[in-house]
Amino acid sequence: MLAVNYTNLRDNMKMYMDKVTDDYETMIVTRKDNKNVVMISEESYNNLMENIYVMGNKENYDWLMKGKSQLENGQCVSVNYLR
Repeated sequence: MLAVNYTNLRDNMKMYMDKVTDDYETMIVTRKDNKNVVMISEESYNNLMENIYVMGNKENYDWLMKGKSQLENGQCVSVNYLR
């Protein structure tokens, strides 16, 4: 994770935006009065929103946690994609 102040970001916007998109960096833009902003790529944002949606569905969450538990217990996890 990168941290950059607003003035430095403004002076080097292209470079920082390239780092965020090309290197999958998350950047905190520090501002006065602790009114900071987080910058992520659109791809990272879309992935985050998809994960929130999937984990917000109780059936999906339960299914994922069952698979996680099986992996932690050394069990083979089979996936039935035709549910």
